[in-house]
Amino acid sequence: MTKLLPSPFSSLLAVVFISLISIVHCCSPKDQTALNAFKSSLNEPNLGIFNTWSENTDCCKGWYGISCDPDSGRVTDISLRGESEDAIFQKAGRSGYMTGSIDPAVCDLTALSSFVLADWKGISGEIPTCITSLASLRVIDLAGNKITGEIPAEIGKLTKLAVLNLAENRMSGEIPPSLTSLAELKHLELTENGISGEIPADFGSLKMLSRALLGRNELAGSIPGSISGMKRLADLDLSRNHIEGPIPEWMGSMKVLSVLNLDSNSLTGPIPGSILSNSGFGVLNLSRNALEGSIPDVFGSTTYFMSLDLSHNNLSGRIPDSLSSAKFVGHLDISHNRLCGPIPMGSPFDHLEASSFSDNECLCGGPLMKTC
Repeated sequence: MTKLLPSPFSSLLAVVFISLISIVHCCSPKDQTALNAFKSSLNEPNLGIFNTWSENTDCCKGWYGISCDPDSGRVTDISLRGESEDAIFQKAGRSGYMTGSIDPAVCDLTALSSFVLADWKGISGEIPTCITSLASLRVIDLAGNKITGEIPAEIGKLTKLAVLNLAENRMSGEIPPSLTSLAELKHLELTENGISGEIPADFGSLKMLSRALLGRNELAGSIPGSISGMKRLADLDLSRNHIEGPIPEWMGSMKVLSVLNLDSNSLTGPIPGSILSNSGFGVLNLSRNALEGSIPDVFGSTTYFMSLDLSHNNLSGRIPDSLSSAKFVGHLDISHNRLCGPIPMGSPFDHLEASSFSDNECLCGGPLMKTC
């Protein structure tokens, strides 16, 4: 049988094809330079995660936390998280600690889709304003550091942004007006900073938002009415701020909202009955405000609260009898109010401790061991 030899043309094609593969999978020199500058502004002393970031190796091949587009060789993801289940953390038996700042060179990674530099505890400085030029960004997660300064004013230019997590930093300033133009934003977390001012009146423009976690800041003003139009909002946390005014009645009509934390504010007026009768709520915390009036007698067989906290207010009157008909109430706290009368019998009262009812004017019976 005659053995066919490869033709010079086919050999040439093979060489070209192999060369193209090399080019395709090679890290962009511009991106590699940007990553080296980014690395030079950071110090990670314990885990050695930057040991893989060698100037003599391809940043798309084995650099810890870096991912690239296989076709273009452009860097698409930086994923560096100080609290991780990665083997490098498990082997060290500790969470990560990193100091330094975010070098503006990160803005040269123009194909970047995800930027995660979270839970390192010691990263400080400000967010480079040029980050708003990275048009492909879908995720920014810088939580758990010591970042200062304000949210970039032109954050609204990131039209593809789906996740913005700046929680547990030392940021200040107000929520920039442009933020409400982020039409694709699904998760917003600004918890535990020093962000002040009012929640933008058009906050409800964030139609895709499912989680808005703004607790433990310095926010003031009232709850914007535009939030009523947020059909996907499931988790709203405005706790530990300076929010004032009444709780809007429309909050009880939000069909998806299941977790509502408004505790430790300056809210006044009565508790809307629609909130307590909404069977979709699972966690409701209205504690440590200046709410007054009676607890609405609107509970029923579909009521299902994993946690209901109305403590530290000025609520008066009796505990509603209808609460005993609730399908489930896991944790209930109505302590530190002005409630009076006998504690109803049966569930959920038969599994609650006296601390759930303490410091009221004249409650009696049940776990209080006080005769009516």
